[in-house]
Amino acid sequence: MSLPLRPLRLLLLGAPGAGKGTQTSKLLKHFTGLTPISSGDLLRKEIQTKSEIGNYAQDIIAKGQLLPDSLISGLVINELNNRNLLNKNSSWLLDGFPRTLPQAKILNEDLVSKASDLNLVVELKVPERVILERIENRWVHVPSGRIYNLQYNPPKQQGVDDVTGEPLSKRPDDNAEVFQKRLNAYNETVDPLKSYYKDLGVLHSVEGETSDIIFPKLLDFIQNKFN
Repeated sequence: MSLPLRPLRLLLLGAPGAGKGTQTSKLLKHFTGLTPISSGDLLRKEIQTKSEIGNYAQDIIAKGQLLPDSLISGLVINELNNRNLLNKNSSWLLDGFPRTLPQAKILNEDLVSKASDLNLVVELKVPERVILERIENRWVHVPSGRIYNLQYNPPKQQGVDDVTGEPLSKRPDDNAEVFQKRLNAYNETVDPLKSYYKDLGVLHSVEGETSDIIFPKLLDFIQNKFN
């Protein structure tokens, strides 16, 4: 299906494990011409190519420190610019960024200056007990970032990536006890972010326990709002 009549510049918010990547994939299949921008993919590319930014980021990550807001913001804004998406007629979707209020402010300043500010922010609200259950069953192909879940999205062959045949890994924090700390940290940072976008008049939410419940609600909302 083609894009809605009005340009859609969308940010998906949600706790780790809430299914932002799944909803992004579903939206891209449904709307042709919607360009995804993933901060995680951009960062992995920089690290894999051993660029100056990538080496700097890898050093920070290895030390267990948080990446500067300006670094992540710069990667995303440069990508939007390089793809000629910083204009009022383009449609795109942000996945995994911004995650903090400073990142949101840096992004918004650049977008507003190009008349291409976000016009929809949707929070995916999934119960924490459901997220923790998902995490216990999650495996990942580290080089690509592809994620599998033994409950609802298992690999075709146990323990290996569908595309490359390479082994899947269990992230160190993919257990309920450790992941709960990530959820707590997310809850602390997301409230200022939500308040910021609420004040801008673009924040909405959809609720559900599975992606199949959430996606129809998300799709209906977008179609009703932008057609």
